[in-house]
Amino acid sequence: MPCERKPMRYGHSEGHTDVCFDDEGKCIVTCGSDGDVRIWESLDDDDPKSINVGEKVYSVALKNEKLVTAVSNNTVQIHTFPEGDPDGILTRFTTNANHVTFNSSGSRVAAGSSDFIVKIVEVVDSSQQKTLRGHDAPVLSVALDPSDEFLASSSCDGSVTVWSIESQTQVAQWKILQKSSDVSNAKSLCRLAWQPRSGKLLAIPVDLTIQLYDRNTWTHVSTLSDDLISQVVNVVVWSPCGKFLAAGTIGGNLLVWDVEAKLCIERQKHEKGFTVCGMAWHPSGGRIAYTDTEGCLGLLEGVPSPSSSSTAAAAKETNDYDNLFDEDDDRMLDEGMSDSRSPVKKPIMEDDDDDDDLMPATGRPRNRGSFLDDDDNSQDPGSVKLDGVPEEDGSSAILPAVGPAVSLPVYEGPMPTQPQRAFQPGSTPVHLMHRFMMWNSVGIVRGYNDDQDNAIDVEFHDTAIHHAMHLTNTLGHTMADLSQEAVLLVCEGTDELASKIQCLHFSCWDTHKDWIVDLPKGEDVRALCLGQGWAAVATSALMVRLFSVGGVQKEIFSLPGAVVCMAGHGEQLLIVCHRGTGFDGDQALGIQLLQLGHKRRQVIHGEPLPLSRKSYLAWMGFTAEGTPCCIDSEGVVRMLNRTLGNMWTPVCNTRDSCKSKSDHYWVVGVHENPQQLRCIPCKGARYPPTLPRPAVAVLPFNLPYCQTTTEKGQMEEQYWRSMLFQNHYGFLSSNGYEIDSEGQSRTEKEQQELLMKMFALSCKLEREFRCVELAEMMTHSVVTLAIRYASRSRRMALAQRLSELALEKASQFQEEEQEEEEPAYQRLNCTSFKEIKLLLNFVFQEYLINIFKLQVSGAGKSSSSPAGQPRTTNVLDSMTMSSRKPAPLGGTSKPGKAPVLKPLAPKPKSKVQCVAQIQMFSSPAGSHTLPKTGFQLWLEENRKSILADNPDFEEMDVIKEGMGRFRTLSAEERLNWTERAKGDSDPKKRKREDEGQVDEQMESDEGSTKKKKPLDTSAKLSAFAFNK
Repeated sequence: MPCERKPMRYGHSEGHTDVCFDDEGKCIVTCGSDGDVRIWESLDDDDPKSINVGEKVYSVALKNEKLVTAVSNNTVQIHTFPEGDPDGILTRFTTNANHVTFNSSGSRVAAGSSDFIVKIVEVVDSSQQKTLRGHDAPVLSVALDPSDEFLASSSCDGSVTVWSIESQTQVAQWKILQKSSDVSNAKSLCRLAWQPRSGKLLAIPVDLTIQLYDRNTWTHVSTLSDDLISQVVNVVVWSPCGKFLAAGTIGGNLLVWDVEAKLCIERQKHEKGFTVCGMAWHPSGGRIAYTDTEGCLGLLEGVPSPSSSSTAAAAKETNDYDNLFDEDDDRMLDEGMSDSRSPVKKPIMEDDDDDDDLMPATGRPRNRGSFLDDDDNSQDPGSVKLDGVPEEDGSSAILPAVGPAVSLPVYEGPMPTQPQRAFQPGSTPVHLMHRFMMWNSVGIVRGYNDDQDNAIDVEFHDTAIHHAMHLTNTLGHTMADLSQEAVLLVCEGTDELASKIQCLHFSCWDTHKDWIVDLPKGEDVRALCLGQGWAAVATSALMVRLFSVGGVQKEIFSLPGAVVCMAGHGEQLLIVCHRGTGFDGDQALGIQLLQLGHKRRQVIHGEPLPLSRKSYLAWMGFTAEGTPCCIDSEGVVRMLNRTLGNMWTPVCNTRDSCKSKSDHYWVVGVHENPQQLRCIPCKGARYPPTLPRPAVAVLPFNLPYCQTTTEKGQMEEQYWRSMLFQNHYGFLSSNGYEIDSEGQSRTEKEQQELLMKMFALSCKLEREFRCVELAEMMTHSVVTLAIRYASRSRRMALAQRLSELALEKASQFQEEEQEEEEPAYQRLNCTSFKEIKLLLNFVFQEYLINIFKLQVSGAGKSSSSPAGQPRTTNVLDSMTMSSRKPAPLGGTSKPGKAPVLKPLAPKPKSKVQCVAQIQMFSSPAGSHTLPKTGFQLWLEENRKSILADNPDFEEMDVIKEGMGRFRTLSAEERLNWTERAKGDSDPKKRKREDEGQVDEQMESDEGSTKKKKPLDTSAKLSAFAFNK
């Protein structure tokens, strides 16, 4: 008995619509382009309940009193049913979600979007999401199989893909659809459908037919067609029993097939011939609701059920062995699957000789790339084995019988990762109608491709560079880059036209400001970038082509693998390409860094690029100061450390600043001075919209050091972050760029202050060995301050080791000065500077000896210090002043700076200072000269004898030999030489230097009054005090 087609009725405004039934079949739920969801008690309901969920609704699904909709604001929303109260947002996309569907239990929702992404979201906890990536165009539809093991999706890229939900990997793909650029241009919605209960068959509408694929072997087993079909099939839907399949076409045809018999048992025609875009089968069977693109709702009554006589007769005519089993047997066999939903392995036929020994026993394709996830709930694809499929249980009458088979080995190792596609850093996906073609530190390039306009807008952050530009995109440019000299645009090639490179050289001084180059036929641009006076493009032929900014072709060279992205800054060219095949979700990327100046060289030779586990490269470029920097999909920011052998150091994790797992930061720039990561927050998406103009946020850098909640960990992180971000000064200076000298000095001062604070903290914790380690990183002037701090803390052993360290630093300082081949007069001053350092160390040793004597002799006398020890801080404080006073004698233009922080080229005024220092050093006794010590006086009188014994000695060797001989003298003899030195100096003309104060302390009596502390020393040390 033929079914009855009820008259259509108005449901929504003109446009795309969708329909479904509630769980009991009491209500019909529809949605439309008017943004409303309507609940109909019947087709004759004149007052349906209406729920407004947005501007447009593209899809609706209902299960367990949860109403899920795909709305035009790029969200998937959930409402209660039948109340219609909002219950939150399940997930977000960067563009519209085109289709949503529940699984059989209603615990999960799958959604496909125009940003090429498929998401699977848990209804109870929307933060539990799985993301499937791999389509190259917008997703048309999604379908979850009844066992909740696989998901099928169709896309505008012409493919239908089956995914494993647990491992998020691709298990099958068929290129059977016609390609299109967008859902609106697609010839069919290609609504997929799994067979209910067993899920053995997947129905796919392909042109004028419906193709059925078996889930055990992922092979095409049958095709359903009919002579009435004259236009493309749009929608398919299974009956609840799984024996019938209904379809709706573009031309308004409605057909029902008996799948087992492959017979079309029902044919109906839309009363106005409109496109059927939504279909739903009543839960109990017998009725089909459908909607069209004009917003109307219709109903088919009396659709055949399994008890129909026609169906029974058709079933009797089939003589397939599968009829030996009934539905109950099917159910028992389905329940026999393992708990992990991993079926038993099925042997392969002997005839499959073309497959190698590592072919999975399932017959599925081996090349299953693991697609990258963007949340913490994604599973490790390497942990999921390639299991087989269950043996035939006889539920389908379509599959042929198999003969004897031989079991082959199964590969259970890690699966290869699908290589990352090429992308342009700072741009949003190409399929978007309004997108950012480039956003960098120079400006913004926007692309518009809609019904009204196809144009490109160029906006500069600094209008002094150039005014804003509006370009007509007649060539269909898809990639762009922007510098302070030019705009570089690229369009893809077609069958008739070659790929073109267009450059708008707006800083050119002549009248012809643009040039165009056609690439060879079949060669397309995959990546591009601009530098200072040059442009580079990487092509599909694995080549990099260099051009001058004026259009002159320059060098070309080959790449070892497919390019991923490129970036340019000044004379630096950064290239990232594939090094090989990654496994278990990891990418295998290599990086090359080239210097394109006068001395062309390769700085990084294709070394591996470090990324987080199971992530891909999301952004690559340079900081504003020229340091390479990369960001992966997990939000980890890494910066090249030039002082550590070009290693990559993680400096930030943008995920730490995200409030939700679905939120991301889209990076637009990195700055080292000041330390800023400039990015755009994207709520529930990876890319920002073009309108309204997104606001730029600034994130701080934070190196992942241990125990950063403690004071020690915080200071360690601050110090090494400052050291890393200071490296650009040396690079810029060596390449002829101007640097901020004041900023560099301020950074060096902050570093030394942090070292001194860590030193003080270690002293408080009685970690003297750690104190020496910290002092090794200090400059010689800060080491002197550390000696004073150690003496104040009454840690004389530590002070002694620090004095030895100061001597070593002075020696290293002079060696570095000599390596720079400075003039003789400057080397003389450095020698004198070292002599002062040696004397400082010697006097300090002598002082410690006398302090020990005083402690022994004054043990019984009362004192303000503990254990009767005399106060020693005043003497050391005054002694260290000499390390500041004779600094001009050291022969450096920057006294107190560490050798590593010294400028590469000395300033001109340093020579004048050195000459003045020589004059000061060689001035007569009546001038302002430093007082001589006992050792200096002894060395002057014994220099000739030392040189007579060792005629080959240089000045430093003479001093070392003299120090050794002077130490062999008795204490009385050394004291006499000291007294003679004091008598030779004029106390009225000399300043209070450290050596003189040490001698006075050695002469003073135990009961002498306390001397006043220098105010400047107390002020310095007070900054490093710690509260007990």
